Amino acid sequence: MSLRDQIPEDLKSALKNRNKLELTVLRMLQSAIKNREIDNNKRELTDEEVIAVISTEIKKRREAAKEYEKVGRPDAAADETAEMDILMKYMPEQMGEEEIRSLVSAAIEQSGAQGMKDIGKVMKEIMPKVKGKADGALVNKLVKEGLESTEGE
Repeated sequence: MSLRDQIPEDLKSALKNRNKLELTVLRMLQSAIKNREIDNNKRELTDEEVIAVISTEIKKRREAAKEYEKVGRPDAAADETAEMDILMKYMPEQMGEEEIRSLVSAAIEQSGAQGMKDIGKVMKEIMPKVKGKADGALVNKLVKEGLESTEGE
């Protein structure tokens, strides 16, 4: 079953189970998917495109949770994290840090990157491989670490 079909089914289930939080999150997600379809001239999104929408929504919640933590609102941060957890169910299995590190090393080698000035080359090489399977901020951090170690050589 495609994600496009799975989300409405889960929404019905949340409605039957009276799970308000999940219901709210899934309605928001359906709305975001519909908006993206409208942007794409009403063409139905593929699973990959739906994952991109979900990734965007997860990123929004991660950033909001950080901001709430900064201003001393742990209750609101917890709400954002709970919404993020619901959305994560629709993402492919996330890669571990070590797996990403090995991909970063391979991407640095393949692109022939010599230092921080070549970060774009490395990111261009690695992002298609980790899209939807890893947090972009983590990938960026690991690429920077990898490039800093190559500068010293």
